[in-house]
Amino acid sequence: MGSGPEAREREAFARDLQGRVAGETRSCVPAIQNQSLKVVDRSTISYDRGDTIWVNRVDDCPGLRPFDTVIVEVHGSQYCRGDRVRTLETGSTIPGPICILRDWVPYRRAD
Repeated sequence: MGSGPEAREREAFARDLQGRVAGETRSCVPAIQNQSLKVVDRSTISYDRGDTIWVNRVDDCPGLRPFDTVIVEVHGSQYCRGDRVRTLETGSTIPGPICILRDWVPYRRAD
């Protein structure tokens, strides 16, 4: 799969999804305080909520990099399709380009 932080993050993400099955998509998921979104790669954001890993596959967004801080312009108490997402690189004060969230896919353990 290559090397570097993005490749390692994709490999870890693939391990996290092992044994899980994709469910029906949703346009919004609850935003829980102290639980943050995680960048997997330039087109994938994940959100771990207990038994469910929510996955959002945005269009290829060069500003998304693993380990950057994710900033979401939330309207209400949910992360929703159409919300604007940016990342902030450690040590930087200028956020990256804007990406737009798409539908969320839940992955749950198979019974």
